[in-house]
Amino acid sequence: MTDYPTNAEARVALHEVERARQRVIDQIGMPRWYWWGLAACWLALGVLNDVASAWIVAITTLVFGAVHSAVSQRLLAGRQRTGEVKVRRDVAGKRAPLIVFGFLIGLAAVTVAAGFAAYADGAGHPGTIASTLVAVMILLGGPRVMAVIRADASRRAAAQ
Repeated sequence: MTDYPTNAEARVALHEVERARQRVIDQIGMPRWYWWGLAACWLALGVLNDVASAWIVAITTLVFGAVHSAVSQRLLAGRQRTGEVKVRRDVAGKRAPLIVFGFLIGLAAVTVAAGFAAYADGAGHPGTIASTLVAVMILLGGPRVMAVIRADASRRAAAQ
């Protein structure tokens, strides 16, 4: 004979499952070093743009792109913020990498627009000015992007 849980026991068990799922969702994110490293490299590229030859800037940009691509392969979905937990793709959501990628494309557009605006205004170092603006946006906006991804994952989990 099997003892079935009471309604109250079943509700408590389901509540515990939901709390555990939310703890996993709370792990969605990127390591802090990623945002600081991205901001520092972005700033370095802007400074190089102002002081180095076009060849050095082009090569450095390609190296930055290759290194960032390799590093972000593991991190882009926000599935492994720490070494402790790796969030499953279906929990993080298919849109997570697209949201982060869109954020990075937007930052590139802001860099170009701010650089042209600073140059048109006669600034002596438009690349440095533009990249400083974007580095601050990375540091402030990166964690907010992850919060959006976590909120999206929570909404999807609640809808299931």
